[in-house]
This record gives sequence, C-alpha cells and structure tokens, in this order.
Amino acid sequence: MEKLKPRTLSGFMELLPAPQQQMERMMEILRKNYALFGFTPLDTPVIESAEVLLAKGGGETEKQIYRFQKGDSDLALRFDLTVPLAKYVALHYNELSFPFRRFQIGKVYRGERAQRGRFREFYQADIDVIGDGKLDIVNDAEIPSIIYRTFRDFGLKRFQIRVNNRKILNGFYAMLGLTEKSGDIMRTVDKLDKIGPEKVKLILVEDFAVAESDADEILRFIAIKGTNEEVLASLEGYRGRSEMFDRGLDELTTVTKYLADFGVPAENFAVDLTIARGLDYYTGTVYETTLLDHPEIGSVCSGGRYDNLAEYYTDKQLPGVGISIGLTRLFYVLGEQGLLNPALPTAPADVLILPMSGDLAPAVALATTLRDAGIRTQLYNEQKKFKQKIGYADKLGIPYVVFLGEDEIKAGVVSCKDMATGAQQTLSPADVAAYIRAGLVEKNAGSVILEK
Repeated sequence: MEKLKPRTLSGFMELLPAPQQQMERMMEILRKNYALFGFTPLDTPVIESAEVLLAKGGGETEKQIYRFQKGDSDLALRFDLTVPLAKYVALHYNELSFPFRRFQIGKVYRGERAQRGRFREFYQADIDVIGDGKLDIVNDAEIPSIIYRTFRDFGLKRFQIRVNNRKILNGFYAMLGLTEKSGDIMRTVDKLDKIGPEKVKLILVEDFAVAESDADEILRFIAIKGTNEEVLASLEGYRGRSEMFDRGLDELTTVTKYLADFGVPAENFAVDLTIARGLDYYTGTVYETTLLDHPEIGSVCSGGRYDNLAEYYTDKQLPGVGISIGLTRLFYVLGEQGLLNPALPTAPADVLILPMSGDLAPAVALATTLRDAGIRTQLYNEQKKFKQKIGYADKLGIPYVVFLGEDEIKAGVVSCKDMATGAQQTLSPADVAAYIRAGLVEKNAGSVILEK
C-alpha cells in the first residue's frame, strides 16, 4: 500500500513539544491573571449553527467562515469567541449573575489567505464583562489593567495600551457635519502611519468630498499629542459643541484616571485619537496594544465597549466591554523575533528515574513519593544502554536524573544529577524531593519573554 505523505495544512500551527510547553506557560499566565480578577472560565462549542454565527455577519464574514452540511444541519466553525459568547449569554440569561465576567482561551477558524503570522486556525484569549441594562465605566479601565498585568507577567515591559473613545470621534465628526462620512473618514485616518498625512488629506478631499478646511481640521485633531493629561486638556477645548463628544470625553477622562489607580504606569498607556476599531460594533472606549520595539507587528491585543452584545438573539439590553489577544499570532511573532526565553524548562517531566537493578519496586515507590511531593516524574523502563537513557533525558531537557541501583537501594539513598550543571548528589528519598523542588524554583524563575 502506498504511504500518504504526512503534512500540516497551510495556515495551521502545529508545535513540537518544547515550543508547545512555552505556549502552555503563556496560557497559564493568562488563566492565572484572568482568574485573579474574578473571571469565570468558559468553553463554548467550536461548531455552531451557521444561522447563529452569521446573525450579524456581513459579506466578509461569510467569505471567511468554514461552513458545511451534516445531514440537514447547516453548521459552521466559530470565527471568534464573541459571537458564541453572545449566544451563550442570551441562552442562559436567567441562570447567570450580572455583571457576568468570563474568560475564554480557545481556537477559532477563518478561511482567509494564510500568510506569515496570520493563521486559519488560531487561539484567541478573551475577557469580557457583560452588564444587564447598564455597565459601569470603571470596567472600561479594569479590562486594560488586566492586560497590563498579564503582559508584565509574560516579561514584557516595552508595550503600550492605546486608548480612545468612539463617542469622541463620532461627536467630533458631527461638529463638522460629517456624520454620514465618518466611517469612510475613520478608515482613511487609520492609514495615517502607513501613507502619511498628505495622502490621507488627498483621499479625504478627492474620494470622499471632504472640504479642504475640514480635512485640515481632522488632521489637526488626530495629531493632538502629549502626555495623557495634555491630550485630555486639549480635548477640553472642543467641549460644549456636541453632547456625544462631551460624554465621550467624560468617559475617557474617567478611564484614564482609573487606569492609573489600577496601577498601570503612565508609560504603558496613552490616549491616542487615531484609534477607531470596529466601526459597526464598538460604541465607547476602544483599545489597541502594541509592542513599542516592534511597531511593524501592529496591534497584539484589542477591544472595547459595545452597547448590546446579544441584540440578534434577545431584546434584553446587554452592554459589555472586552479585549482579545490573538495568542497564536503573538506567540509566532515572539518566536520569530527570538524573544521566547530558551532557558526556561520545556521538558514534560522534572525528573527522570533510571532503575539500575532488576527489581523495579524501589523505583516505582520513589516515583510515587516524588509525585506526591508535586514533582513531575517519569520512570524510564526501556531496556536501553546507559548512554541512550541519559541521551533521552538530555534531548527532552529534563532537569534532573535520579539513579537507583542496588548499592543505593541497600543504603536507602538515591543519586541525583543536575543535568544543567553536571553536579551529582547522594540523598535520601525525602531530601531528594526537597533538593529538586528548590532547584526547580530557581530554574523556573525567569519570564517567558525576554525583551532585547
């Protein structure tokens, strides 16, 4: 029979064991921080009714979605974690307590063209707070503070959470009488970093018939820079001309104040009037997070405030605020930039026990003792040469190897080798557990990401 050539589909990430352990470390940091703020874990189905997933979807969503028939059922793979959340909250509304705080780390699927750093199957890591009728603005500050703590625990320092408010933008364009063109204007302004102000102005004037004076005013407005206090002070000069603008400015001022109160340093967040995001979805605060030393990567974490999460499934008003990390893309980019810490252990076990006698009972008993002490322990039973056994531990990067021969069994001790230093000690079974635990604390002390 002719053998099939094994292959992984384009746009799908399949990691070897060591980088998979690095990814797992990042997920563990995410879970720890999300749980620290009182978010409950959620796991919605990967497959949903196509009707449910496409309730809000436009033409672009339908092009990207993986959709298929099974019997009479019209099914699709989820393309984000927000639409399944909306369905979940609408379905279980009477069983949930509000505000409902959930986190979810799961795979999503988009049938777009696979390219470097962009995948068809990828992990998203989301947090959302959903209110019943109303949701306090303080939540809009707490959400990015969680991202700050998470990125800090990853080992990142040089990142910035950029914050804006859609009401400010919508109110500003209303002042100029450009409400109907605001979507086109914001999409054009979003290209400012790529094409520069002159080309932005040209597109506004020639493609969207914006008066030159208005285009100049738009460019002046989005060019407002400085410290957060300075930007907010400049925005105060526009107050009183639009009720929506004033509401947005009040919200942005509150979010900025509470971000500082939540412990986010000024260098890690900035008011940025160019941030628009999700023109047909976000209605208030919006966020984008960038790595300052790698602006070419773009946003690695984004989100914002929305008025009604589940409007396509229920008449109940369910406002929310959330943020999403494209985890697979972030992991890929960090690896490509050489920022993942190679010194952290990536082995599936902390210690490998090598029985050196015919009687395996003492080795099995030792393995049980070490596991009871919380040490990940593998018992090597294969009949291989000693060099091959050590080579196995070395290739996997297992930090410690314990030898248990007849002499050790008679003396009631074990020989433990630190594979990194080559140091070998003879210890009692109780002492070897303490020795390994202490060593693991030191070996795991580094951060997942090392900024250069």
